[in-house]
Amino acid sequence: MAATTASTRRQFLTLLGLSTVVVSCGTAATGATSGKGQTRTLRYQGWAGQVTLPELAEDLGYLQDVKLEWVGNTISGPQDIQSAATGQVDFGGAFNGAVVKLAANKAPVKAVISYYGSDKHAYSGYYVLKDSPIRSARDLIGKKVGMNTLGAHAEAMLDIYLQRGGLSQGDIDKVEPLVVPPVNTEQSLRQKQIDVAVLGGVLRDKALATGGIRPLFTDFELLGAFSAGTYVMTDRLLQQNPDTARTFVTAVGKAIEWARATPREEVIARMTDIVNKRGRNEDAAPLKYWHSYGVAETAGRITGKELQLWIDWLSERGDIDKGQVKLSDLYTNEFNTAASTSGS
Repeated sequence: MAATTASTRRQFLTLLGLSTVVVSCGTAATGATSGKGQTRTLRYQGWAGQVTLPELAEDLGYLQDVKLEWVGNTISGPQDIQSAATGQVDFGGAFNGAVVKLAANKAPVKAVISYYGSDKHAYSGYYVLKDSPIRSARDLIGKKVGMNTLGAHAEAMLDIYLQRGGLSQGDIDKVEPLVVPPVNTEQSLRQKQIDVAVLGGVLRDKALATGGIRPLFTDFELLGAFSAGTYVMTDRLLQQNPDTARTFVTAVGKAIEWARATPREEVIARMTDIVNKRGRNEDAAPLKYWHSYGVAETAGRITGKELQLWIDWLSERGDIDKGQVKLSDLYTNEFNTAASTSGS
């Protein structure tokens, strides 16, 4: 397993599974309608037991006549944006490092709005059992770290922590990241199937309320408040459906600000109602632990710095070539009128 882990670390984010051939399909596959009319239906993947910002925006009426068509759930940001790039869905969201890697593979997509991040309330924590001997980065050598997917946010933060802890690349390669479904991660830690569990959002707070675990570190401690992920749409969809894209992106931006300004109890009540009435056989109880989406900028406006960070880091690691990805080609705020009217 050590050799496999080493290979994974040297090729960080290649687990997106995106070859140039596969990604090129996105130039032909799109949810846009042909002819003069613009599509007013956007296909997407959800997250079990959670309310995404587009779902919240639709419930608030911000999407106007644009309809969301749920095609299933995902547990992986890289998988979600791959589906968007290949036209299986009309938008997808992922950690910004995965978005950069997608662009490096010549995917015809652009980031249009930030949708999640880290702050003092919304963060990903790396948890161990209270009696665990793990206290530092060096203690992780030879240990298993459970996360929702490889090659994305959780693995990136783990690598940064290990590097800052002074570990050599050889030692870092001995730390074993493992894929564990989010709903099973806490249980896997308590049953000692893994040594560290990456937990965020309501699943994190639920586990903390149960007790018996403690944080080793959090992404908020590593990088402070930052927007961590963006929604992407294909260039073709944006070109053929600019009004629909503008309605969608602006609605998500307005939903970000609604959630920021509205009392937490009211947001939770609204989310709980959304989950209960959509009929997906989900448990809405963990929503009571929700605190924030963690988006740093007003209405999810993309500044560029949240993507440049990962362009630089991936280049330094040799995962992409210097100059392979141009920041200005990665994102646009053109469709986010919520950000422009708020003065951000």
